Amino acid sequence: MARLFFAIWPGAAAAKELARVGESLAELAGGKPVPADRIHMTLAFLGSLDEGQAGSAVDCASTVEAAGIHMAIDAVGSFRRARVGWAGPSQPDAELAKLQARLSESLRLRGFVLEDRAFTPHATLVRKIARPIPHAPMAPIEWRSRALTLVESTGAGRYEVLESWGLGGD
Repeated sequence: MARLFFAIWPGAAAAKELARVGESLAELAGGKPVPADRIHMTLAFLGSLDEGQAGSAVDCASTVEAAGIHMAIDAVGSFRRARVGWAGPSQPDAELAKLQARLSESLRLRGFVLEDRAFTPHATLVRKIARPIPHAPMAPIEWRSRALTLVESTGAGRYEVLESWGLGGD
């Protein structure tokens, strides 16, 4: 059984900038910064799936059409319960919302059970924080994603991209 999720990834320069923000947040709140090559934004967490279910998830994503994502990551904060520090957009991004909604709808129609809470776009930058990080603005970092990916969490914070689908122009 593989632990799978759908995600988008920032470009290399944005990932490096976000990793630096994560290092600063870790100094402020304690915790372990996420390395640049692991920074992503989860759109749908699927959990542990067998090979047949994973194939069905691939089929779902293959039907989703969306524009490329181009947004400003300009806020930081934390989720107390999960003990993570994050960065995300202060304003909703229409294309990201469409992509996430279309993907979730396709998955639900195929019988996948997804989290029953509002989508909060964010990238985790610090894990196991000791103190909360107040919600605050930050200097904007340009996030561009041109692909939707199906990712396997292989343990110890390691990820393997299993499939990728191009997103349209922006």
